[in-house]
Amino acid sequence: MAHVDHGKTTLVDALLRSTGVFSSHQTGGLVDRVMDSNDQERERGITILAKAASVQYGDVKINLVDTPGHADFGGEVERSLELVDGVILLVDAAEGPLPQTRYVLSKALAAGLPSILVLNKVDRQDARPDEVLDEVYELFMDLGASDDDIEFPIISAIARDSKAVVGIGMPGEGDDLTPLLQCIIDTVPEPKVDKDGPLQAIVTNLDASDYLGRLAIGRVKRGTMRKGERVALLDEEVIEGGKPVERKLGSLMGFTGIGRDDVDELQAGDLFVVAGFPEVEIGDTIADPTNPEALPRLSVDEPVLRMTFGVNTSPLAGKEGKYLTSRHLRDRLEKEVLGNVSIRLEDTDSPDVIEVAGRGELQLAVLIESMRREGYELQTSRPEVIVKDIDGKRHEPLERGVCDVPEEHVGTVTQALAPRKGTVTDLRPGDTGRTVVTFEAPARGLIGFRSLLLTASRGTALLHTHNAGWMPWVGELPHRQGGAMMADRTGTTTAYALDNLQTRGVLFVGPGEAVYEGMIIGENSRPDDMMVNCVREKQKTNIRTHSADEAIKLTPPKVVTLESGIEFIAEDELVEVTPESIRVRKRILKEQDRRRLKR
Repeated sequence: MAHVDHGKTTLVDALLRSTGVFSSHQTGGLVDRVMDSNDQERERGITILAKAASVQYGDVKINLVDTPGHADFGGEVERSLELVDGVILLVDAAEGPLPQTRYVLSKALAAGLPSILVLNKVDRQDARPDEVLDEVYELFMDLGASDDDIEFPIISAIARDSKAVVGIGMPGEGDDLTPLLQCIIDTVPEPKVDKDGPLQAIVTNLDASDYLGRLAIGRVKRGTMRKGERVALLDEEVIEGGKPVERKLGSLMGFTGIGRDDVDELQAGDLFVVAGFPEVEIGDTIADPTNPEALPRLSVDEPVLRMTFGVNTSPLAGKEGKYLTSRHLRDRLEKEVLGNVSIRLEDTDSPDVIEVAGRGELQLAVLIESMRREGYELQTSRPEVIVKDIDGKRHEPLERGVCDVPEEHVGTVTQALAPRKGTVTDLRPGDTGRTVVTFEAPARGLIGFRSLLLTASRGTALLHTHNAGWMPWVGELPHRQGGAMMADRTGTTTAYALDNLQTRGVLFVGPGEAVYEGMIIGENSRPDDMMVNCVREKQKTNIRTHSADEAIKLTPPKVVTLESGIEFIAEDELVEVTPESIRVRKRILKEQDRRRLKR
């Protein structure tokens, strides 16, 4: 049973609570903490990694898989659907279906999975369940759903309070999640499996244990998996004619609640966790060695963005990080690829630089942030779209976006989209005083669009985007308006120097910060790059005047975050990422080298 969540309160956690897996006081009432346990998931308020759990309802065991909704993490969705026989489509009763809803639902319909619609947060003052239900029906029809697909059951819920009722309505005082649990049993079919046939199990995820090494997670498709029996691992080499690896299953675990327990055997339809195969990869099959039959390997959508990850070569390299070399960088990225099927690695001309391709800015930013927190130092380039030829013509990725903004900022959205070759496809009223703008634009044009929109709307805009296919190449697109303000020497910034520079543009550094030649310390108000001395100290003389001795008043610098740095840089610039700092720099640091290259 896969679950799609929009909102911080996850229905999976409510189901776990209602079936006695844990009580609300164990999580302090924060029911989204159990499944969204990753630090970045809590900070960003989104699900990044798919996670599995199970609940017991009567004599039926229900396996639950919590998937991300954001299209950037679509690889998690695609492999999670291999584990399930149905989906709970969770839609906010006020917001209605979002772009993420369309993305995940399209994958579920393509897999032929039955759906249960849960209208959550029906207790909101601005809830409009009847209208939202009509929007969901429209979404199903837009995605080409069959008559059977549209005949889905409807549940109204307040997941935070673990309450639900059948149909459209408001749960009462004595209600619980029994209607939803019963609906799952009635709607989702039992796994259609052969429990007596030779073993066949698909690996859909990987984990690691300090004691057991690499762990393979997946689902038993046929037969019975028993602890102590010999099994064969069928990987890509076996499909190409190689010999399978055979080993005895020394460790076998199943999911119980939110934990994993050792078991002696698992039957077809159960989720498993096994150790003892350090070479296992996602998509491999674990089979009976006497009758080894490989299952079809997982197929996922191709990446649409790429950027380079390189060894940090700045003068400040090695002062904050723990892992600094190209070997460390490559090992970490290869480890990421093992567990993330939607990321691709490519070698470049330099052994110190690796090209990484992914689904979007957010996915790559999450990967960089994870590496930064683990102690890696690296430098990354500006994202580029991956183009492909269709019928002999150059095409680039197309993005569809939905922007919820206050009415006074609708003009801001349309004006920002126009130079980026975006077109507004729908305009409709949202909540009181707000408008929902639907648009399509090339993926290149939306790099940096989110931060521009948040700045222009003073943080009041909500933006959701997802990939919508391919479109013909639209030509050159505008980038940032101002040039780079670069330090011309190494040193420590002074308030005296920055006071003279703050009128020339927006500064990224404050006084007392270490800088080096070629480091970008601000954005110039004019389009050309400018070399500046930001470490100059005030001359000590005996002459004093009133005007010269006035106190220096510096505007607080603009904080460069990982996302804003990636969006800001041009093709000849890099973002330097360390565990403690994020800096922006030129690829070639010395001015004379840049001039020589330009000539």
